[in-house]
Amino acid sequence: MALPDLSLSRSRLDKVSQDRQAEGLLARTLQDPTTSLLLLRDGRCPVHPDGPGRGLRTLRGAEAAAVVAALGGAERLAAGGEDPATEVVAVHLGLLPADDERAPGAVVGLLLPAEGAGPAVEAVAAGPAAGTADPVVEAALAEPAADLRALGTLLPATDAGALTEAVALHHWHRSHPRCPRCGSATRPAAAGHERVCLTDGSTQHPRHDPAVIMTVTDPAGRLLLGHQGRWPAGRFSAFAGFVEPGESLEGAVARELLEEAGVRVREVAYLGSQPWPFPASLMLAFHAETDDTTAVADGDEITEVRWFDRPGLVAAVATGEVTVPPAVSVARRLIEDWLGEPLEQQADWR
Repeated sequence: MALPDLSLSRSRLDKVSQDRQAEGLLARTLQDPTTSLLLLRDGRCPVHPDGPGRGLRTLRGAEAAAVVAALGGAERLAAGGEDPATEVVAVHLGLLPADDERAPGAVVGLLLPAEGAGPAVEAVAAGPAAGTADPVVEAALAEPAADLRALGTLLPATDAGALTEAVALHHWHRSHPRCPRCGSATRPAAAGHERVCLTDGSTQHPRHDPAVIMTVTDPAGRLLLGHQGRWPAGRFSAFAGFVEPGESLEGAVARELLEEAGVRVREVAYLGSQPWPFPASLMLAFHAETDDTTAVADGDEITEVRWFDRPGLVAAVATGEVTVPPAVSVARRLIEDWLGEPLEQQADWR
């Protein structure tokens, strides 16, 4: 692949997916002192006190046991809650690789509901003993350092993969509390990787929305970038769009570029992929070539398009005239792949 080691595609966990249906797997793992707990609320997770380069701030041993006890115990967490709006979802994310300093052991994500959503979460913040604050847990829940967009390029590969998976499953569990067949409540199953209807027993699995994202160059090698009307002035990025039903990936690339920029493309080449769990996309990266030397924005989603040569883009970014996507994104990697060198890091881009 032309884009190896994309920031959110670096997972090194052994997901042991073949074991997810094993009876008691999640409860046993939650009781294991070698298990690392990753606490996630609203897509945010604390990092190691020495900085994100050291990894996520996960809890093990006595700290993890205190959290599990405060949430009702391993068996209750493994069974899932009756109310999807207030449940804490426990997800078996996988086993640590042998060369991880925390190995051996598993990583379990505790996907917490929103602040104030349930007494169980408040019990964690209060600590396992009445009237006693647990500073580790309290700090983990109070003000997490940053979210995946900010941490994605900084975390070690194992932790980046674990957090990406946890965020993706967090969004899925929160957005699929009810059965699409009968509307009844659902409960987590398969170690947090499925939901089962409490009425008809049907099983729901996590969903992904495939989206293509691409660079396109003209015969002179210039790069075409677009500006969305809702963005601040000067913000430009690669073109992207969701794949429609019955459409190939290459067809989606051609359609999106024709719709948004008025260019017809050829030589569509796949470059790599990255999960983008905001909330549930899988970004599939491509490069295409065009013989069109003019481009016209659609005026709806894209309000401005510009051709850039390499010196021109570098200069525009350096002066602040143009803002490009953050380093964690596929768009940034696509632009730098065309440029042949990294651009200066910019602030987080929302």
